[in-house]
Amino acid sequence: MTDIVIRADRLGKRYVIGHRTERERYTALRDVLTRSTTRLLRTALDVARGRQLIDGDEREEFWALSEVSFELKRGDVVGVVGRNGAGKSTLLKVLSRITEPTRGRVEIRGRLASLLEVGTGFHPELSGRENIYLNGAILGMRRAEIDRKFDEIVAFAEVEKFLDTPVKRYSSGMYVRLAFAVAAHLEPEILVVDEVLAVGDAEFQKKCLGKMKDVAGQGRTVIFVSHNLAAVKALCNRGLLLAGGRVVRDDSVDAVVRQYVNTSDAAYSISFAANSARPAISAIDVDSEALAERHLIVDIHFASPKPLHTAVGGIVLRADTGEAVWGSNSRFHPSRNPVKGVAYGVLRCEARRLPIRPGRYSLSAWLGDWHEDYDARIDVLNFTVGADDAHSLLPPASAVGHLDWPAEWGAAFETREASIA
Repeated sequence: MTDIVIRADRLGKRYVIGHRTERERYTALRDVLTRSTTRLLRTALDVARGRQLIDGDEREEFWALSEVSFELKRGDVVGVVGRNGAGKSTLLKVLSRITEPTRGRVEIRGRLASLLEVGTGFHPELSGRENIYLNGAILGMRRAEIDRKFDEIVAFAEVEKFLDTPVKRYSSGMYVRLAFAVAAHLEPEILVVDEVLAVGDAEFQKKCLGKMKDVAGQGRTVIFVSHNLAAVKALCNRGLLLAGGRVVRDDSVDAVVRQYVNTSDAAYSISFAANSARPAISAIDVDSEALAERHLIVDIHFASPKPLHTAVGGIVLRADTGEAVWGSNSRFHPSRNPVKGVAYGVLRCEARRLPIRPGRYSLSAWLGDWHEDYDARIDVLNFTVGADDAHSLLPPASAVGHLDWPAEWGAAFETREASIA
C-alpha cells in the first residue's frame, strides 16, 4: 500500500481575462446599436464554439498555475509560501476540487477537508448546527460519527449561544472559528488550510495551530498556506515555494523559508481592492525616508460602507524568520486625535528611534472599531532596516535577538583578603 496521498502531475490553471478597448467619451446612438449587435454576434459564436464567455473586446490568457508537480506522503505537514499572486490559493482550490485544472491531473487518496475563503462550504441560510451536519455529510461521514464529535466542535468554535442562528448573521470571526472547528474535528485524512486564519484573534490562531499540530501528530497530512513564516516553521516539516504559478523550490521548510525571504523585494506602499460589504484597509504606506533614520511612520488608509464610531488600528513587525518583533495598537494606546464618525480616513502610527537591529522585516496591519475586528493584512510590506556605524559591529540577531534596547554598563571593584590554607 502506497504512502502517497496527493500526487500532482504538471497542473495548470488558465483564466481568460477580458479588456475593453473603447474609450470614446461621447457615443452616438448609432454607434451603441452597432457595437451591441457586434457583441451579440460574437457571444453567439462563442456559445456555438463552446468558448468561455468573456465581457470585453480583447482577450488575454493568464496562467495562475503552470507545470506544478509534487507528491505528498501520509504524515507530511507542508507549508506553501509565496508572494501575493503566486498561485497559492489557486493551488489549494484545485486540490480541494473547487476549481478544475485546465491541464494536468491530481490524484487524492483519502478524505480531504479544506478551509479556504470565509464562507466556503457553509450555507448562509442554515444554522451553525445544520452546517456542521451538512459538512460532515459532504465529507462522507455517518451521522453517528458527527454526533461523537459535535460537542468538541462547538466547544472549540465557542459558538454555543449562536448554534441555532443562521450563519449569515455570524461575524467573520465566528464564521471562521466554526469553519475551522468543523474541518479539523471531522477526522479528515488531509487537512487544507489557507490564510483565512488571519481573520481570527491571536488566541484563536494559537488554538488553530495547536489543533493542526494534533492532526499532524496523528499521522495525517496537512497543507498550510500562510504569510506568517514563524507559524509555518513551527508547524511544517516541508515547504513549497511558489512564484508566478510555478513551484520554484520543494525542500525542507527552513530552506524554503530562507529562499523566500532572500528573494522578497522591498516595498513601502501597497493598495488593496475595495470591499464594499464591510470596513476594510484600502492602502498602507511606510515613510521610507524616516525609516532610513530608524523611525517608523505607517499610514493605514481605510474605507467603510458607513461611518465608524471610532476607527482603531494596529501594526506588527516580523523579522525575516517570522517572529513578531514589535507591535502597537491604538485600541490599547489611544490616539491623541481619534478618528470618529468617518467612513474614509487614515490612521497614523509613529515610532521614533525604533529599537530593532538591522535586517529584513515585514509589516502587518489591522483595522477595527472599539468592539469588533474588521480587516487584517498579514506581512504585506517587506523592507530592510540598514546598519549605521553604531550597529556595524553588533552580533547577529540570531545570537542576541532582534531588539536593540539601549542599556548602561558600569563597573565596580571588589577587594578580597587572600585566604590562608
